[in-house]
Amino acid sequence: MREIRIGNGFDVHQLIKGKKIKLCGIEIENDKKLIGHSDADVGLHSITDAILGALGKGDIGIWFPPDQKKWKDANSEIFLKKAIELMIIDEFFISNIDLTFICEKPKISLFRNKMINKISKVCNLDSKKINIKATTSEKLGYTGREEGIAVLTTVLIYKK
Repeated sequence: MREIRIGNGFDVHQLIKGKKIKLCGIEIENDKKLIGHSDADVGLHSITDAILGALGKGDIGIWFPPDQKKWKDANSEIFLKKAIELMIIDEFFISNIDLTFICEKPKISLFRNKMINKISKVCNLDSKKINIKATTSEKLGYTGREEGIAVLTTVLIYKK
């Protein structure tokens, strides 16, 4: 019988005045930018945490502590590639990845296909196994006030 595991990831970063943001590995022109110790890519951080969670290997902060200078402004693809590497070592495969962005702007649907293609490339995964959707918080809370962007990811992994 196959071993099947589910992992959830959640990440949020603050928005401040800026010119562009990075979401799921792609740069998007925007009047605000995300801030964080690394490149603040909430999409890739959330996927990374979901995979690490499914593997039972902690979270992104354990593997890439924000108090270590070497991760300052790091490309979040490094984090996701490490999670994929750990998954391969443990002989797991990704069945599917599902992301939900929670934000007022940017309009995620305009960038959805580019994001899926980037994730597909980084994870070496068929793009049909990746879903990205978005919702607003109806102007409520920090996402509604455009103070931050949050992402929730669910991933299903399996062992053959």
